[in-house]
Amino acid sequence: MKTPKRLQPLVDEGLIDEVSRQLMSGKEAIVYVVRSGDDVRCAKVYKEANERSFHQAVAYQEGRRVKNSRQARAMEKGTRYGRKMAEEVWQNAEVDALYRLAAAGVRVPTPYVCFEGVLLMELVTGADGNAAPRLNDVPLTPELARQYHTALLRQVVLMLCAGVIHGDLSEYNILVDADGPVIIDLPQAIDAAGSSVAGAMLERDVTNLANFFGAVLPELIGSQYGEEIWNIYQAGLLTADTALTGHVAAPDTPADVGAVIREIALAREEEADRVVYSGA
Repeated sequence: MKTPKRLQPLVDEGLIDEVSRQLMSGKEAIVYVVRSGDDVRCAKVYKEANERSFHQAVAYQEGRRVKNSRQARAMEKGTRYGRKMAEEVWQNAEVDALYRLAAAGVRVPTPYVCFEGVLLMELVTGADGNAAPRLNDVPLTPELARQYHTALLRQVVLMLCAGVIHGDLSEYNILVDADGPVIIDLPQAIDAAGSSVAGAMLERDVTNLANFFGAVLPELIGSQYGEEIWNIYQAGLLTADTALTGHVAAPDTPADVGAVIREIALAREEEADRVVYSGA
């Protein structure tokens, strides 16, 4: 196919030899299958901020750091330079998270380079050698659903042990290769120690998984794995081998009303973004 304009700089630099086809177009990026030497990889082209349906909500930026105070001030003021810096932070967050998670043993694609707003990384393939399907496209038996749910809870735990929360985890950003689920799409990754809504975001990620697999395993609906994982993490006891039950004892302290309000506000902001993007 004709080389897209955004990929031409990578071709010029010798990072890509050929663009084979468009793989998918999502709310934040367009992904292409490319050839680099003898390797088949994928190139994730981030959309401009005004073209994304997933906007950089404050909750996702909280805890992220920039190189110096000038950049931070520019981002706060929303200047042209500040918007450019914000885009770089947004894109680099995924690269940083991928390297960090891969080192922790989390099943994520291998990143190679991020250049001119394009992330070049491993193409995750299925058992047939073609691009791996998303989880929502995989037929599930109760046994397979239980296997995948257990595997993904372990990935969530490994991520949290590495200090990272996905922040937008669902059946749409999980691929399935020959060995099981692979987690993708991490530009909104949250620093577990630096965000005031980290616990709520973790619980939402885990609840998304329970609701998806709950169509085949009804006993998962209403389970409390997310809250359980977060409580153990806060107690400093979470490890990769922590046994989970999906149940949490009734609290004997007042609820954190502030956290609930922040979660509601975040949900409203995201819904407003979806309405604007859809043209409703």
